[in-house]
Formats: sequence, C-alpha cells, structure tokens
Amino acid sequence: MTVSPQIRPLTPDDDLEDELELRRRAFGPIDPGSRPEWLASLRGSVAAGRILGAFADGELVGTAKYHDMRQWWHGSQLPMAGVAGVKVAPEARGTRVGSRLMSTLLADIADRGYLVSVLFPSTSPIYRSLGWEYGGAHHEVELPVRSLGSLAPADQLGQQAASLPPVRRAGPQDAAAVISVLDLVYRASRSCGPTVREPETVARWLADPENFAYLAGDGGFVSYGWHGRHNLWLHSHAAIDREHAVALWRVVSSHASMADKLTAVLGPDDPVSWLVREPDVTVRQHAAWMLRVVDARAAVAARGYPSAVELAVRLELTDPQQPANAGSWLLSVSGGKGALEAAPAASSAPLRLGIRGFSAAFCGVPLSTLRTAGLVAGGGPADDEAVECAFAGTAYMLDYF
Repeated sequence: MTVSPQIRPLTPDDDLEDELELRRRAFGPIDPGSRPEWLASLRGSVAAGRILGAFADGELVGTAKYHDMRQWWHGSQLPMAGVAGVKVAPEARGTRVGSRLMSTLLADIADRGYLVSVLFPSTSPIYRSLGWEYGGAHHEVELPVRSLGSLAPADQLGQQAASLPPVRRAGPQDAAAVISVLDLVYRASRSCGPTVREPETVARWLADPENFAYLAGDGGFVSYGWHGRHNLWLHSHAAIDREHAVALWRVVSSHASMADKLTAVLGPDDPVSWLVREPDVTVRQHAAWMLRVVDARAAVAARGYPSAVELAVRLELTDPQQPANAGSWLLSVSGGKGALEAAPAASSAPLRLGIRGFSAAFCGVPLSTLRTAGLVAGGGPADDEAVECAFAGTAYMLDYF
C-alpha cells in the first residue's frame, strides 16, 4: 500500500459495493434489508459529488461524505456541511489516510461555500487537528405516553383561548410544507443548532411506511414510529405555539392504550417539560457533536444575535487550514446583526483564539470553559462577557447523521 493515497470524488464508474464492504469492515455488519437504502443514499452522494474516496494501489481504503444542510443560529440559517461516514480500512489506519481525507474534504466544503460544518465524532483528535471542536449535543427525552394525554392547563393571562388547528397525515408530496414549518419554528424560537435537510431527503423520509408524519395547520409537524412492541420513537416535533403543540401531542398520546414509553429526540428546553402535569420527562445527552467555522467573516455575518446586545471586541484568530480566517479582527454586534472586520493590531493584548476555540465560542460555549481547556488567551473579563453575550444560546441538534 502506498503511503500517500489518491483522494478523489467517487464517480458512477466506481463500484459502490466496495464502499459498502469498507463500511462493513469499519462499522460492522449491514442489515441486508438496509442495503438498498444505503445504495440509494450513496448514489445520491456520488451524483452530488459529496463523497470522497482514498485509494491506495487502486484499492478503496477510506471514504468521507457530507450532507447539504442548513443550520439555524438564533433565528438565522447558515449553509452547513454535515460530515458523515468517515472511515478507514483497518490495515490503513495509522498512515494518515484519515487526516488527508478530511483535509481534502474540508477544502471541498470551503470551495462550495459552506460557512460551518458539523459532525458526530467517533474519535476526536483527527477532527480537532483540523479545527472542529465540541459545540453542542443531541438529546433524547423519555416519558410515558399517557402523560401526553392530559397536559397542564395554560395560565389565564388575558388572551382568548384559541381552537386547535386541524391535523392531517403528511406524505412525500408535503416535503416543502414540512420544511416551511421547521423553518418557521426555528426562526421564531431563535434556536441554536437544529438543522434542515434538502427537499429530496425530506421527501424520502416522509415516504418511509414505518414513519407516521402529521402536519398541524401550517405551524406544526410531528413524525414518529413504533420502537418495539410497546414503545414509540419520535423523530421530530415542532410547533409554533401551544395550540399546535397540543394538537400534535394528542395524536401521539392516542397510542397510550398500546404504547408505554415515548423516546423522543428533542431540544433540552423543549416545551414538553412545561406541558406535562407531572415530572415525567427525563432528558439525557445521547451524543455530542463538533462544529467547525469554515468561513469566519461570512458565518458571523449570517448568524443571528440577540437584538438587545451591543458590543465590539478585538480578536486575534489563527487557522492553519483556512488562512483567510486568521488575523486581527473586530467582532461587532448591533441590532441583531454581527460583523467580523479586519482591524489593525491592538496595542493592548486582544482576545486570542484558534479556530477550535472560536468554533466552540460560536456555539455558545462559555469562554471560562474554553480558557480552562487552553483554547482562549489574552483579553480580559469584559471581552469574555462580550463574546458570551454575542453567541449566547444552548446549542443542540435533532438530526443524527
């Protein structure tokens, strides 16, 4: 095997069975019933040019791909590359195949204009060496299905009680409507981290016969399925207000005579904890994810910010892989908009961050945490507080890829 592999996009001329065999060797057996779905997904990635292969002496020894996604940050969305399926053949591990593969993938992501990239790591060092850092989590919620059948009443705050919206089944033809609902909810809730897929993927997901999806008017969506004989698994739930949330939870709770437990992927502060009458909701972190800011100036400009925050702080950034991010900057936030503008070197010591620290701060990780981890230096308490106010938020994702 050569030391430096050839890395290139997979093409329709490549045998995708080799990729599936590599997946089996790296991650374990593939359910025979899932092979058609895996192949369909691979063909889509190949057609889009979003999967790279590493070849040594003509043999496929590594692959990595990314999904075309959008990620919401405080009411604004950014183009995000969701990296997945990174694997290296056992005999090629330790030869820097993975590092070269991910370096090439990062360059491709940058060339295509993605502002940030997210991945769920099975190991951290390789990704940290290229600028990814832990930024948020993927949470699971468990509660008895019966708890959703009788929710706590709303406080009487002077508003007139609204009727519940109509609920209908959703299918692949409703992909655009589902995306519209998710965008509406994430924008209004100023969520940090949740993602939305492209219409083709959403339509394929809605076409799954084991997936039961419902739309509530134009402001709510839920998708769930059976998880074993007596439990439910909820894939997605989004509602613009209490009425839409209640309407959808009633659909799920209608299974209470057969289903005991609901496991759901929700945000850590999802309203369901405040809707149920009893303390039945258990939230646990399922997996942590890492984010990399790919284009610092554009990502800061595209992200949303609290409208009441006004600040300006000098930063010194380093980024060996993306040199355009490096340098002296002035981070300013005003009226819900942010900017990162080139600034002359400051006479006083500015806040200094590598791209890992900046990526974590972008996700709302406190600078005190990052200082202790050795990812921030310089500046002072006022600078730390300014950056924390700008990027404030609890970052989470509902998608797992």
